[in-house]
Amino acid sequence: MALKKFKPVTPGRREMSIVVLGNKKKSLRAKVPKSLRVGLKKRAGRNNAGRITVRHRGGGHKRCYRKIDFRRTDKAGIPGRVVEIEYDPNRTAFIVLVVYVDGEKRYHLAPAGIKVGDEIVTAPKTKIKVGNRMMLKNIPIGFEIYNLEFQLNKGGQVVRSAGSSAKLVSLEGKYAQVQLPSKEIRLVHKDCYATIGRVSNEEHGISSSGKAGRTRWKGRRPQVRGSVMNPRDHPHGGGEGKAPIGLKHPKTPWGMPALGFKTRRRKNTNRWILKRRREMIKK
Repeated sequence: MALKKFKPVTPGRREMSIVVLGNKKKSLRAKVPKSLRVGLKKRAGRNNAGRITVRHRGGGHKRCYRKIDFRRTDKAGIPGRVVEIEYDPNRTAFIVLVVYVDGEKRYHLAPAGIKVGDEIVTAPKTKIKVGNRMMLKNIPIGFEIYNLEFQLNKGGQVVRSAGSSAKLVSLEGKYAQVQLPSKEIRLVHKDCYATIGRVSNEEHGISSSGKAGRTRWKGRRPQVRGSVMNPRDHPHGGGEGKAPIGLKHPKTPWGMPALGFKTRRRKNTNRWILKRRREMIKK
C-alpha cells in the first residue's frame, strides 16, 4: 500500500493522488464470492419515507455490498489465512478475504501491515498479533486496538474507519478504560472483543481526488456555501456581493449554532464516559 502521485498531464491529474494496493487487480467485482456480496440499492440520502436526511448525496457508480464479519466470535478458535487484500467501495478501510481451515470464506477489516498468507484467529485469549481478536481483559495495556465492541456479543461498532485506532488505558474491576480516536476515555466491559492493531489505509486522509468528477463517482454531490444562498434558504444568505453573514455566531440551515454547540442528548450513556474530548476527568 503506497500513495501514488500522477504527472500533471491534465488539470485533473495535477493534484491527484491515490492509495494503491500491491495485489490489486483490474476487476474487483468478479472475484467477490457470491456468498459474501449482496446488491445495494441507491437511496441518495433518503430515509424510509423518501425524505432527504443526509444532504449532498446522489449519483455515483454502482456498487455491490461486501458482507463484513465485525463479530468473528462464531469462528472462535478456528485459524484463518489471508488470501486477498481488497478495496471496498463502501468504506474507507481495506478489507481482507480470509479462508478458514474448515473451508469457509469471510471478509474482515484489514489492519495496517497485514500481508497475504498471514494467519489470524479469534479467541477469548490468544497470541498478541496484528489481526487477532480477543477479549479486552486479555490484551496488554497500551496496545492499539480497532473494531471495538461496546455491547457484549454485538460485534465491532466503533474504530472502523481508515487509519484509526483506540488504546487500552487500564483494566480495573469489571470494566476496561479505552481511549478512543477522539481522545475520549470510555468504560467498556472487559468481556467485549477488540482486534489488535490499527485500521489499514492510513494514507486515505492525505490522498486527493484531483477533480470534482472523481468525487461525484463516489456519490457525493457539491456542497454550497450558505453565504451565497438567498435569505430564505440559509441564515447566512442575502446581502450584496461577498457580504459577511451578519450574525454573532455561524448557524446551520435550520438556525442552530454551527460551531462549538453541544448536541449530545444520550444522557443514559454518560456514566460510561470518564473523560470527554476536551474536558478534564470528572470527579
